[in-house]
Amino acid sequence: MSLPATRGSGRTGWSPGFLVKLVLIALVDALGVYAVLAAWGAESWGLLAAMVALLLAANWAYFSKRALPLKYILPGLAFLLVYQVYVVAYTGYVAFTNYGDGHNSTKEQAIEALLVQNERRVEGSPSSPLTVVTQGDTLGFAIVSPDGVVEAGTADEPLAPVGGAAVEAGRVTALPGYEVLEYAEVLERQQEVTDLRVPVSEDPADGSIRTQDARTGYVFTSTLTYDEASDTMTDTTTGVTYTPNDDGQFEAADGTTLPVGWRVLVGLDNFVTAFGDDRYAGPFGKILVWTFAFAVVSVASTFLLGLFLAIAFNDARLRGRRVYRTLVILPYAIPGFLAALLWSGLLNRSYGFVNEVLLGGAQIPWLTDPVLAKLAVLGVNLWLGFPYMFLICTGALQSLPGDVLEAARIDGAGRWRTWRSITLPLLLVATAPLLISSFAFNFNNFTLIYMLTGGGPRFDDASVPLGHTDILISMVYSVSGLDGTAAKDYGLASALSIVIFVVVATISALAFRRTRSLEEIA
Repeated sequence: MSLPATRGSGRTGWSPGFLVKLVLIALVDALGVYAVLAAWGAESWGLLAAMVALLLAANWAYFSKRALPLKYILPGLAFLLVYQVYVVAYTGYVAFTNYGDGHNSTKEQAIEALLVQNERRVEGSPSSPLTVVTQGDTLGFAIVSPDGVVEAGTADEPLAPVGGAAVEAGRVTALPGYEVLEYAEVLERQQEVTDLRVPVSEDPADGSIRTQDARTGYVFTSTLTYDEASDTMTDTTTGVTYTPNDDGQFEAADGTTLPVGWRVLVGLDNFVTAFGDDRYAGPFGKILVWTFAFAVVSVASTFLLGLFLAIAFNDARLRGRRVYRTLVILPYAIPGFLAALLWSGLLNRSYGFVNEVLLGGAQIPWLTDPVLAKLAVLGVNLWLGFPYMFLICTGALQSLPGDVLEAARIDGAGRWRTWRSITLPLLLVATAPLLISSFAFNFNNFTLIYMLTGGGPRFDDASVPLGHTDILISMVYSVSGLDGTAAKDYGLASALSIVIFVVVATISALAFRRTRSLEEIA
C-alpha cells in the first residue's frame, strides 16, 4: 500500500518535517513511558498521573491542527510545571509536616524499619553454612541445614528444600534454578548481602536468615511485634506496648517513644518553632537583619562602582577603552563558586596572599572575626558583582537618546543638572528591573556564603550550627541538616524557605511598583 502523497515530498511519502516531528514525538513518548513505568514501580501515583497527563497533552498538541500556539509553549509550560510549580507546591506541603530525621517515610515503612532494626539472633539457633545465590536478578541464600538438607530462598520466598544441589566441604557449590555467586561478585554486592533477610518460613515469628560474612547464616527475630488489628507495637523482651501518637511515633504509656517515626501533618508547628523557639528565633532575627544588609549593600556598592566605571569608560576622550573594558569584566568571566573558593584561600589568616604578601605577614582574621568576615563577604561580592553592573550601565548609557541630551545642553543645563534630571532617571528606568533581580539574587546568594565563610564564624550563644555571615538561604541549608552539622529537619527548612519567598516577593512587588512610577516621571 502506497503512502499518501504530501506536498514537498515527491510523488509519495511523508514530508521531511512531518517525519522529524514524528521521530521527536516518538522519543518524547519513549521517555514518558519509561518515567510512567518507573513511577508505577515506585508506587508514586501522583507522579504517574502527572506524566500521563503531560504525555497526552504533548501528543494532542503536536498531532492536532487546532493547537498551533500550544506547539510552541508546551515545552516551556511543561518545564515550568515540573521544575517550578511542583517544587514550590511540594515545599509548601513539606513545611506543614514533620519530615526529617526519624520521620522520613510512611507509617508502613516505619513499622518495617522498626521490626528490622530491632532484630536479635535467636538464642541457641545453629549456624548454617551459607552460599550467596541469585535467581535472575534477585539475590538469595542457600544453606545446608544441620541434618544435611539444602534449602534456598530470597527476600520474597521463604527457605524451601531444593533437590539436586552439589555440596562440597559442607557448602553448596551448585544449585538447580539458582546461580552461585563467585567471591568477587559477592564483594561487589556486599551491602546488599548484609542487608538481605530470607524468611525461614511463611510465619514471620520464625525469623529470618542473615549473614555478615557471606559464609555463615544465623536465624534472627525481631524483639518487636506489630499487631495490625490494634495498631500497636509490643516489645517482647519488656512487654511494653506502644501506640501511635499525633507526632507520628509509637509512644508508650510513660512517654517513651520508638526511634523511627513517619511523616504526619503538624500544621503551623514549624513556623511556631522558627519564630518562637529560642534555638532558632534568636539567630533568625540576627540573620534576617544581616541578609537585608548584605543584599542592599551588595546591590548599592556594585551598582555605584559599575556606574562610575561605565561613565568613565564611556568618555570618547579616553584612550584604550576596549582594553579597560575587557579587563574590568574579567571577574565576571570566572565562575562564582570558584572565585569565592579562591578568595577564601587568599584571605586565610595564616598563609593567605593578602596577609602574607600584601600586608607583610600580618595575622588579620578576615574570615574568623564576625565584623571582618562580613566586610570580607561584602568586598568579595563587590569584586564579583561590579562587572555585571558595569555592563548593564554601559549598555543603558549608550542607549540614551542623544536628542534629549542635546536639547538639555541647548536649554543651558550644565553637566550636573543634565545628569541629575535626565541621564539618571532614564538610566534608572532601564536598570531598575535588573537591580531588583540583583537584590533577589543576593538575598539568596548561597554560593558565596558557603564557599567563602561557610556561614562562620559561629554564634557563641546559639545551640544550632549557625554563624554571623549566614544568610537566610544558608540558614535553611544548615537547618535542613544536609551539611551534616545537625539533624535533618526538612519541615522546618521548608517553612523558612516559604518565609524567604514571601519576603523576596513582597520587596520585588513594591520595587516594581516604584519602577512604574519612575517610568511615568521619565
